[in-house]
Parts: sequence; C-alpha cells; structure tokens
Amino acid sequence: MDNGGSNELRIREFEGGKDKVFVLRDLIEVRIPKETYNRLIRRRDKEYIISFCDQKRVLNHITKRELVFITKESGIPLMGSSAFGVIDRGTNLIQIRPVTGCNLRCIFCSVDEGKNSRTRVTDYIVDPDYLYEWVKDVSEFKGKGVEAHIDGQGEPMIYPYMEEFLDKISRIREISIISMQTNGVLLSERRFDLLEDYITRVNLSISSLDEKVASHLTGVRYPVDRVKRIAEVIANSRVDLLIAPVWVPGINDKDIEKIIEFSLDIGAGKKFPPLGIQKYIPYKFGRKLKNVVSFKEFYDRLRWWEREFGVKLILKPEDFGMHKRERYPQPFSRNDKSEGKVFARGRMHGEMLVSSRNRVVTIKGNLKLGEHVKFRIVRSKDGIFMGEKL
Repeated sequence: MDNGGSNELRIREFEGGKDKVFVLRDLIEVRIPKETYNRLIRRRDKEYIISFCDQKRVLNHITKRELVFITKESGIPLMGSSAFGVIDRGTNLIQIRPVTGCNLRCIFCSVDEGKNSRTRVTDYIVDPDYLYEWVKDVSEFKGKGVEAHIDGQGEPMIYPYMEEFLDKISRIREISIISMQTNGVLLSERRFDLLEDYITRVNLSISSLDEKVASHLTGVRYPVDRVKRIAEVIANSRVDLLIAPVWVPGINDKDIEKIIEFSLDIGAGKKFPPLGIQKYIPYKFGRKLKNVVSFKEFYDRLRWWEREFGVKLILKPEDFGMHKRERYPQPFSRNDKSEGKVFARGRMHGEMLVSSRNRVVTIKGNLKLGEHVKFRIVRSKDGIFMGEKL
C-alpha cells in the first residue's frame, strides 16, 4: 500500500465502528472489516493485510474521501488531469500536483476543497518515484531554466513524501527554481528545516492576521501566531518568501493592509516580489460569496496600496522569470475521437477517469470501473482533457 519514500513507515491504528482502521503517514486511511481482519491476522502480519486485503477501503484521512494511489504499476498517466500529476501551460514553469485534499475549508475556495465538500468525491496521491519520472521527462523536454511549482487542488503539505520528492527533483539539471504553494498550517519549523535545502521560494497563503477573521475565512480554528512565526522563519532563511492573501471585500479589507505591513517588516521578497494579492473569483464549482469586485476595482485598489506602502503589487509573469516555452507534445486536440479504459472515479460527482494515449481524460456519464469506452475530446486547453462518451 505504501509504495513511496524512504522514511520509516508511520502507522496508527484504532477501531472505528465495524472496521479496523490504520492511518499511514497521517494521510492514508485504510479501513478493513473487523471480522475480515481478525480472520487474516491469525496467519498474516498487519503490513501484509494492509497491502493485500481485497476488502479494504482506502480514504484520505483528512477529507474522508476515497483515495486513489497512483503508481507506475497502475499504468495511470500523469498528464491530462487538473487534479494530479504534471501540467504544462506553455511556459518555463511546470505545475506539479502530488496530492489532492486540504486541511482547511476556506469560504472562498475556487475548488470547493476540504472536509464536507459538496462537489469533490475522490482524492488522489501519486507515488514520488513515479511523479519524479514524469517531472524529469517534461523538464528535459522544456530545457534549462525550468521552475517546478508544487501546488494542487488543496494543500500540498499534506503529501507525506514531500521531503523525498523534493530531494529527487532537486537533482534534475533543467530545474533551476523549486517553488511551493502552502497555507503554512502544517509547516512546522522542524519540517521547514528538512525542506530548506531544496526550495527556492514559498508562496504562503495568509488572508488575515486576526485569529477570528482568519478562522472565519478558513473554516477552521486558524493558528495565526504559528503561521506568522513560520513566515518569519522562512523570511530569515535563504528561501524566498511571497505572502499571497486572497482579498475578500467586506471581510478582510483592513487585514490586507496589515499583511502588507507584516510582509515588509519581516523581509519577505528577497529576489522575488514579497506579496501576491489575489482577487476572489467565484468559479462554477467553487464556493460562492456575495461581495465580488470587478477587475478594474481590484487593480485600482492594488494601485492605491502600492502608493500607500511603496511596494509593487501589480505583478507580471516576468517578475518571476516566467516566459513562453514550447509545450510538451499532447496527443489530443478538440473533437478528436479515441477510446480507453475507465480506471478511477473523477474528482466530482458524475465524472470518471479514462486512460488513453498515455493521458488522462475526464468523462462525464454513466460509466463503470474497468469499462472500455469510446469518446470525443470536448476540451484540450493546457493539456487538460475532457471528453464525452460516444
């Protein structure tokens, strides 16, 4: 079951209802019926049962959703999905998504992440060795000066193999920058010490320095002081720090100003900009709020803050060394027809994932696991493929 990483395997176990429950590396929850477990434990050790029991359910321990473990042996490609793997949008930056799921439940979340999500039904985790192979292949194609940006539909720091994975990709010659998005809640000083040798920049999402406001925004009891402390630790290290709040009009207007002051006080932004203020945008499958400003109003406010605090806030890709670069070859264009095998449930209700031409294609419809399906590509932007059944 636990196929990645070299660290000693961490297992917690307890009983939950009719199940024997094991939690591996604080994320992978394996539930086995007690009756089945009690029968098997007479002749097998627990590691064998966890790995090979046919009657187990595997969940994301944080979100309690089904968790699909993606390994090289699974044959599941690592391009084509926006949820996991590698995304190439035609620049020198490649997005790397090792895991889905989040420890927060932000009221402005664009992908409706966290526990009790109304739209997300499946989570994914990618074996670090397998992910490394794809990152290396894409990076070698892109050439020198690649930025490997670790983000995701959720919080990347829940990935239990992060240290091992960063060590691997730091050895890829074409990668010159490794950056990572995080909300900082899971990033202790000890864990940051383990990551510091590999990371060039941390994009830290903090949307309020007031515990009450921050807790309202994130949907959990938010540890403001601890996150502020880790921000200071990062700022005082060799790693660059960019603080990236989401401005939610009517809720954290004044908080943004305090975050700007805090960022400048601690010395964020050594080489890169210290701040990347984000606009709240109500996406189709994200969480909806009432107060939405136009892009004109957003940029007008950024200009006002720039004058007030003397810091650049209207950013361009060039500020991060981003530039256009040839895209990794993609096997599909819109309206192409193909066929493939259904290998997993999709991220949202009614979606299934199909493997075809060494890519993942998301298809809506009444499909079964293992089914062979013919489809037509209806979306192919940035190498993320959606299809409809024929």
